[in-house]
Amino acid sequence: MSSVEESVARVSDRGAATRGALLAAACDVFCEAGFAQAAVTDIVARAGASVGSLYHHFNGKADLYLTLFEEFQTRQQERTREAVHAARDAGEADPMRLFIAGARAYLYGCVLERNVARLFISGDGPPRFDRIMRQRLNTWARRNAALFQTADGGVDEALVTVLTGAMAGSVAEVSLSDDEDVSRQLADEVVAIIGTIHNPGAGNA
Repeated sequence: MSSVEESVARVSDRGAATRGALLAAACDVFCEAGFAQAAVTDIVARAGASVGSLYHHFNGKADLYLTLFEEFQTRQQERTREAVHAARDAGEADPMRLFIAGARAYLYGCVLERNVARLFISGDGPPRFDRIMRQRLNTWARRNAALFQTADGGVDEALVTVLTGAMAGSVAEVSLSDDEDVSRQLADEVVAIIGTIHNPGAGNA
C-alpha cells in the first residue's frame, strides 16, 4: 500500500470512528434526556467530537435518531433471519413455527437492547417517527407473514394486521420492563399465544 493509500485509509478509519462515537453518544443522550430535550452540544461533548464533525456525518439530531433506529432494525432483521434459518436447518417446515422462531428472536432483541427499544416506543422522537416505526413493523410482519402463502400465492392481509398488532404491543411491553427475566418470560408467553392463531394455509393442505 502506498503512502497516499495509507493516508486515505487512516482518514477513513478516523471518520468511521467519529461517526460511531457520535451515534453511541447520541444513543446515550437520547435515552437519558429524550429526543426533544437532547442537545447537539451534549452529544458532541460526550463523543469528544465537534459540532462540525456531527454535521459532516449527519444532517442533525433527527438524522442521528433515525440512523440509530435503522441500525437497530438491521440488527433485529438479522436476528430474525438467523432464527428462522436455524429452525429450517433443524428440519422445521411448519410456517407458524418458523414465524414463532423469528418473532421470539425479534422480541429477545428488544429485551437485549431494552434501552434502545424503549427509546423508539417512547413517543418522543422526530416528527412523524411513529408513522415510520409502524411502517417498519408492518414491513417486518408482512415479510414474515409471507411464510403463510395463500392459495393464490399472495399474503393474507388479515393475518398481517393481527401479527403486526400483536408484535407492536409485545415490543412495548417487553421493552418497558426493567427485569430481563420477566421480559423474556413475557416474550415466550406472547409467542406461545401467537402460535395458537389459526394458520390460514393449514386448511388447504
